[in-house]
Amino acid sequence: MPRLSMTFLLAVITGAAIVLVAALVRKPESKTPSSPRELVAGIWISEQVTAAELIDFKSKGFKSIINLRPDGEVKDQPSSAAVERAARESGLAFEYVPVPHGDIPSAQVEALAVSLGKVERPVVLYCRSGRRAAWTWALSEASQPSGLAAEAIHAALASAGQPADDLGPEISARIAARQPLP
Repeated sequence: MPRLSMTFLLAVITGAAIVLVAALVRKPESKTPSSPRELVAGIWISEQVTAAELIDFKSKGFKSIINLRPDGEVKDQPSSAAVERAARESGLAFEYVPVPHGDIPSAQVEALAVSLGKVERPVVLYCRSGRRAAWTWALSEASQPSGLAAEAIHAALASAGQPADDLGPEISARIAARQPLP
């Protein structure tokens, strides 16, 4: 009889564990309000923003939003068109520079530089977590003829909670390849 009770108890515990894991896996991601973090004066990063948050961004003094998250990464992600519409309705300028996961293409680094040159600051760059936004900014900054030194770029990333030690060689290579201003 004790052997049967032990088997039953193990079956109940295993079943309960499976139910809990299944509930956690299916639990929808709860969205906490975005809290932009400053990289350098006038340039901030954020995780995914919602249309409703843009009015709050405007009230905090932000002038522009740049979306670096490609459409369709996840099912419930707001489209860039929806965020652009809400941004413009809130009085914010909007740019879309989709950056894929993985290696950051040079074309996107250059496109971000162009967008940063067009928009009024302070500006919020966003993606899913803020990491791609921060890393793309770092590569763009390292490519600018009068951009920050590598140490300053790394310090800005770290202060915004997005250290990028993996980018060190690429940041250094971009700085070494800078063309002097005429």
